[in-house]
Parts: sequence; structure tokens; C-alpha cells
Amino acid sequence: MKTRITELLGIEAPLILPGMSWISTPQLVAAVSNAGGLGILASGPLTPEETRESIRKIRELTDKPFGVGVTLLMPGAKENAEVALDEKVPVINFSLGKGDWLVKRAHEYGGKVIATVVSEKHAKSAESIGADALLVTGHEAAAHGGAVTSLVLIPSIASKVSIPVIATGGFADGRGLLAALSLGAEAVAMGSRFATTSDSPLHDNVKKTVVSKSEDETIYSKNFDGLWARVMKTPRSVKETKKPMNFIMAAKEATKAAAIVKQPVWKIMLGMLVMLDKIKLLAYFGASVPRLRAATIDGNLDDGVQFIGQTQGLIEDIPSAQELVDRIVADAEALHSKQSSLFS
Repeated sequence: MKTRITELLGIEAPLILPGMSWISTPQLVAAVSNAGGLGILASGPLTPEETRESIRKIRELTDKPFGVGVTLLMPGAKENAEVALDEKVPVINFSLGKGDWLVKRAHEYGGKVIATVVSEKHAKSAESIGADALLVTGHEAAAHGGAVTSLVLIPSIASKVSIPVIATGGFADGRGLLAALSLGAEAVAMGSRFATTSDSPLHDNVKKTVVSKSEDETIYSKNFDGLWARVMKTPRSVKETKKPMNFIMAAKEATKAAAIVKQPVWKIMLGMLVMLDKIKLLAYFGASVPRLRAATIDGNLDDGVQFIGQTQGLIEDIPSAQELVDRIVADAEALHSKQSSLFS
């Protein structure tokens, strides 16, 4: 399959693994890239040294294009981005921050930059600073999707920008890929679907739980980590999203979380002071880390909370990344041929 995204990124299939903390590791990134898609490393929980090691590990596992994701709002993100630029990573994916300097630096060595957006305003802003593509996140997505569903958001933004769009939020199979292409996107990113492959480090207990749950067993709330986010519906997540955590408690939890993400407490506190307008957001985001790790790494859904998209209801097995990519491409092509006959 050829689209502007496959041509831009030098990949075979218009399928993207987005950066998901503790899930988009070197092994899964390389597996997706080797399968013909594009894997994006999650640098959020990594130190600069670990980011460099991870990039080099990916290069040992694949000679295909890959990317690194950076959430610019978070402490340590700029340092990780500097490492990615220094290592001349083929693709940089940024979110929640101003990425003009990233675009300039990446373009100097021929790298490509994808901006993650949830609105037309941010899409046009990203295009104006020279981003090569947009990862447009609809309401159905895991974690921090937008308020508008993909069915409306994707064609709306795709019609208003000249750079290619990657659709995410609600896509998990060949039907979704073909639908996204019809909406004006030129690739799809599938976090929940790639997270539940055999190559993924997501705990087996969580993978099996995803397979057993339906599309309506998620919660969309801003009470968990300070941003509107979608999580798996469990007794624990119902409790965690019932009301926002007390701010003082959140700040204390955020300092504890600093050790988990290997950031010095002073840096977390400095980040809060530097961005006074975002101090609550940083506190709540930091406080969510132990719950996320408990689910993702330990498979403990009694104490942990798992980000998951509504595509949970479409996930019925745990294939390898290669099997999944091959299946989605084949199904999309077969469906396209079938539908084309309707108009002949």
C-alpha cells in the first residue's frame, strides 16, 4: 500500500505504533517496523541515558525506519528529545508543547517530524512551523484523545491542511484502515491493538482482560491524571475517576512518582514552578504514574489503571506484530475490492 505517509516515512504499510509508556519499548518498536509499519519509542519514562540505549537497541533489532515520541510538557522531555536529535532518529513525534525547534533540528539531518494534535487550531499551528505530518487523535482513543470523534475530526482536519494526516482513535483492523483512508487520512496509529500483540511488553493479564472486554467498558474522565483520558473500566478505575484527587495529595504523589520515572524531585518541583499555569496538571499527571505502572507492568488491575481505547471491543486475539500488520493490509485490500464492485 502506498500513501503520502508510507512515502514520507519510507515504510511499507500505513500502520503506526504510537509511543505508549512502558509499552512502546525497543522490542515492540522494532517488531512493528520490521513488520512494515513504523514503531515509535515512548521516551516518557526514560532518562536521557536510557533513551540513547533504547535507540541503539532498536537499531540492533531493525534496519527499518522508527521514531521517538516526546511529550514536551513533561519534565525530562527536552533532554530526551535532544538525545533523539543527537542520534539522528528518522522520525520525531511530539505532543503537548511547542515543537518548532524540534522541526528545525530534525530537518537539518533529514529527519521527519509528526505533531500529535486534537484540534484544527493545533493542526494548523503544527503545519505552520513545518511539521511533516499530523497524528490526529479522536475521542475513541486510549489515554488523551480529543473531544471530537474520529469520524468527524479526521476529515475536518485533513481538508484544512496540506500535510498528510495519521488517524488514531477507533482503528484496529482492516475495516478501520480503509475507513481512515476514506476519511482523508493516509495512515492509522493503533495503540491499543499493537499493545495487545505477543511482541508487546504489556502484562499478559491485561492483554487477556482487553480481549474479554467490550467497547463500552471504558471511562473517559479528567479526574485520573488531570487531562481528559480514556481508561479501562474496572472497580479501581471507577474509584479513581469518581472525583479529582486532592491537590496537596496529588503533589505528594507526584514527588513519589519522580523516583519511578527516574527524575530528581527537584526537577519535578522546578517544572511545577516554571509552569505555574500547569502546576495542577503536572501534579495530577505525576500522581497517576504508580497506578499506570501497576496495571501495565505488573498486570494488577485491582490497584492499577490501564489506558485503553474503545477498540478494546474489536480486539479478540493476541497475534504477533507481523501477523497483525499482514492481516490488516490483506483485509483492507480485500474489502476495498469488494466495495469497489458495488460502484462498477
